[in-house]
Amino acid sequence: MPAEKSSAVRSRRPTPPRGAGRGSPAPRAPRGGVRRLYEQARRAWDRPLTAYYVILGSSLLITVLGLVMVYSASMIQALNIDKSSTYFFGKQFVAAVIGGVLMLIASRMPVKLHRALAYPMLMITVFLMVLVQVPGIGISRNGNQNWLYLAGPFQLQPSEFGKLALILWGADLLARKQDKRLLAQWKHMLVPLVPVAFMLLGLIMLGGDMGTAIILTAILFGLLWLAGAPTRLFAGVLGFAAAVAVLLIWTSPNRMSRLSCMGIIGEPDPDDGCWQAAHGIYALASGGWFGSGLGASVEKWGQLPEPHTDFIFAITGEELGLAGTLSVLALFAALGYAGIRVAGRTEDPFVRYAAGGVTTWIMAQAVINIGAVLGLLPIAGVPLPLFSYGGSALLPTMFAVGLMIAFARNDPAAKAALAMRRPGVRWKTMRRRVKKRPSGER
Repeated sequence: MPAEKSSAVRSRRPTPPRGAGRGSPAPRAPRGGVRRLYEQARRAWDRPLTAYYVILGSSLLITVLGLVMVYSASMIQALNIDKSSTYFFGKQFVAAVIGGVLMLIASRMPVKLHRALAYPMLMITVFLMVLVQVPGIGISRNGNQNWLYLAGPFQLQPSEFGKLALILWGADLLARKQDKRLLAQWKHMLVPLVPVAFMLLGLIMLGGDMGTAIILTAILFGLLWLAGAPTRLFAGVLGFAAAVAVLLIWTSPNRMSRLSCMGIIGEPDPDDGCWQAAHGIYALASGGWFGSGLGASVEKWGQLPEPHTDFIFAITGEELGLAGTLSVLALFAALGYAGIRVAGRTEDPFVRYAAGGVTTWIMAQAVINIGAVLGLLPIAGVPLPLFSYGGSALLPTMFAVGLMIAFARNDPAAKAALAMRRPGVRWKTMRRRVKKRPSGER
């Protein structure tokens, strides 16, 4: 019997597969590994605080990398005007610190306070934009009169704050009309949003700033699209804006020359309007995969105009290579996708319109700037958000990022997750989870 029992036990043992000896290879992993990674990434992205951390992290990384590149790209420009090599970097660093404070304040402000700031910010911005056109007060730079002198080396460009003012005011206006169920009527959808936006566009175009006007138009279309504008209405406003843009370009030799520089091939003359576009391509082409090294750019020594503002992306490609430019693009893509998530998951109409407007602003400006550097779009003269030199552009953009952080924090699921991470709440929660032991038990 024992022999029969042992033989039966041996017969029930699973037989090893063929070739499973000591020298046989290890069994292959299941093919679902990629799918499991995808599911894990999707679950991580669906967490309540993901958008909050992505917006905060990507915006700070873009700003810090921008500071590094502003210092590298502006050294020669500062020496050419008999200033210290850190002249432009110092001003940008001060603006970044002030912008960080504004971002922190905006991220802690309640939504009601943001809505209360909409009308005062719009009126102040319009007043400053009118002052720009007053002779003796407004300052002209590069053919555009859109600056106000503050003190010392500091100047202010009110049109940059006009983008933020239009978003806050337009979001509040559309949210109130949605609460009253008025957006189904096209008159209430257009009036007074479109007339006020056209007033801002007129003040900007009086100074000759076509690039900022394009961004403001993109913000207007973004708000109308989020409000659910019908296709006919949307196409009508878009067609009218396109006709005005064609007329303004056709009547300006400078804008026509910029349009003709798209896809430039060859070596233009220094007096040619395509000189900047061509040398931007040269800078990107000479960077290779990993660039020539931080600070080792050749084009910033006088060949490429505006290397620290409009064409800082070209210097980034030359010094950091394709890896550096793709990193910048990835950060902007993450910021834009997180903004879309905030706008899409909220039930507050003001939050949806404001978050969508800010995302439209940052993404449209980034696409226009990078497209111009790559030769795919005309040179519009707009900076790369959070990255290029310019305090007037950096301050409202960082406030807008703080606005999106506040919206991401105010999501109910994010509020609960943040509350669980407070030290006091965590300690109380842990105490409730611990079972009481008997008095004599150690």
